[in-house]
Amino acid sequence: KEKNDAENISKVLYPNDNKYEGKVLRLKQQYFFCSASLQDIIRRYKAKHGNDFSFFAKENAIQLNDTHPVSCVPELVRLLQIEGMTFDEAFEIARKTCSYTNHTVLGEALEKWPADLMNQVIPVIYDIIALIANKCQEELTAKGVSEDKKAKMRIIDGNVVHMARLATYAGTYVNGVAQLHTEILKRDLLKEWYEVYPERFLNKTNGITQRRWLGLCNPELSELITKKVGSDEWLTDLSKLSVLNKCLDARTINKFNDIKATKKKQLAEYIKKMDGYDINPDTIFDVQVKRLHEYKRQLLNAFSIMAIYFRLKEGKLPNWTPTTFIFGAKAAPGYARAKAIIKYITEIANLVNNDPDTKDKLQVYFISNYNVSYAEKIVVAADISEQTSTAGLEASGTGNMKFMLNGAVTLGTWDGANIEIAECAGEENEYIFG
Repeated sequence: KEKNDAENISKVLYPNDNKYEGKVLRLKQQYFFCSASLQDIIRRYKAKHGNDFSFFAKENAIQLNDTHPVSCVPELVRLLQIEGMTFDEAFEIARKTCSYTNHTVLGEALEKWPADLMNQVIPVIYDIIALIANKCQEELTAKGVSEDKKAKMRIIDGNVVHMARLATYAGTYVNGVAQLHTEILKRDLLKEWYEVYPERFLNKTNGITQRRWLGLCNPELSELITKKVGSDEWLTDLSKLSVLNKCLDARTINKFNDIKATKKKQLAEYIKKMDGYDINPDTIFDVQVKRLHEYKRQLLNAFSIMAIYFRLKEGKLPNWTPTTFIFGAKAAPGYARAKAIIKYITEIANLVNNDPDTKDKLQVYFISNYNVSYAEKIVVAADISEQTSTAGLEASGTGNMKFMLNGAVTLGTWDGANIEIAECAGEENEYIFG
């Protein structure tokens, strides 16, 4: 049994935590990977500097990506205390080494652990968090923060350990991942913290690498761009693409359309091989591939498809261009509603793909096992990129960047990096709503 318990820790990442056993496993898992990483960092550092830890924070940066790795902070304190430091000395180094990236305002990424559960599973870590929590309150008192505000900033509040508060307090910087998102952190989610520690907050808009998401996965378009720009420097400096604004003549546009048609045929062949679907590459490819979540609104897209279907049946869309809607997504294991949405979309596909009145005008496919390899084929073939999150909830988004880079038109809400893409590429090149 002990062997199985140990193996389970690294067997399945992000286990379903709807039940108590899942919560215990998830907490053990987070702590295990944090501790393993930190012990490796310290081992490498000591091989160079011995027991002199005065350079540690200068040579190491630990980025806490959401709250899942935040046990790194108390664990680093614990490991440094083993090296002979006092709590205050160890915490100061941990604070200088760690910074926090918040990727979403959604509750599931702002973990709140029951204090009694944490005390049962990782008691030493809980004790160190309690020391950090006390230090935080003392620091806030010294800064003249009111009792009401201090209450909203408690790291341990009743029987709840607030990991986002721990990450915000016990690090050097806090960043959001798009301009709008960072402003929401300052104005709402971490408002009290921003008022006390404004110097910690900064924005780092998410990005992608054009080397992979254009250079590698779309060699035909890459070759055309290099020819038009005059060199392949755009692979490392995307600003070089601005030269294209001067050479978008009819011949270039036709060449681009030919390349897009080629990529659509390649995708149709790949989908046939992977999923057995017969997709018509001569239709418009309207694509929504991303994690399945209610705020990303795949359901809204599904309702839209049903509205189109009924209008086609009633003859109310005489100028409709035949369109293929392609979905790809994975849902968290315990996310029942997300899985129900997948089921609903596949039922829509069964309906419209087999109706003789619509099957030549409207097709819907939900591809299986959506992953990066599939994405590399889909992104380059898309005509329309669906980015329709509920405004204010998509922190950044990077799929929108990949699609735009390959010449798809964005249909999206004024949200996340859609805003910054529109500001850069021109609002006239996005269909913005909501």
